[in-house]
Amino acid sequence: MKLYAAKVDGIAKEIVTDLTSAGDIEVSNKREAELDVSAVLREYIRQDRDLTERAKDTIEIRNLPQSAMGRTKRLLADKKGFGLGEDAVGWICTQLLETFMQSAHVDEVFATDGTLIRKMKNILVKNMDDDDTLDKEVRSRIKNIEQGTSSWEIEYQKVMEQIKSSRGLEE
Repeated sequence: MKLYAAKVDGIAKEIVTDLTSAGDIEVSNKREAELDVSAVLREYIRQDRDLTERAKDTIEIRNLPQSAMGRTKRLLADKKGFGLGEDAVGWICTQLLETFMQSAHVDEVFATDGTLIRKMKNILVKNMDDDDTLDKEVRSRIKNIEQGTSSWEIEYQKVMEQIKSSRGLEE
């Protein structure tokens, strides 16, 4: 699962709107509450990028193959208590719960943690893109080019950028 910066504001608005309209939370200023949620989502993206850079540095320093990138990033994330992939949604929900409890813009939380997490997870999963889905779509568009060649790599990146751009998923 991947969270894109272009979707942050829409996700934040949907979370606050859903939770307030259901009576799960009460806010004094809806826009400010949305900004609180956006801040958590943007912090997730920032930390994810930071981990990626640290993993790249670790691979370079230790002279490891590029194939070790995912494993290295996962190890760094585990040390930090950060959620990646499927764990990302749970990590974000936990951070959002803490934000609701501490925010000056959230007056009251009426729903249980479980109820809030379930509702927020549904919104996040609906709005986050699965990298595998994007990969399959790209591969289906370039199936006429032999995989493993330099032209395949170039075309893969070009088509991936086109799909992300058309969906508003630029990083």
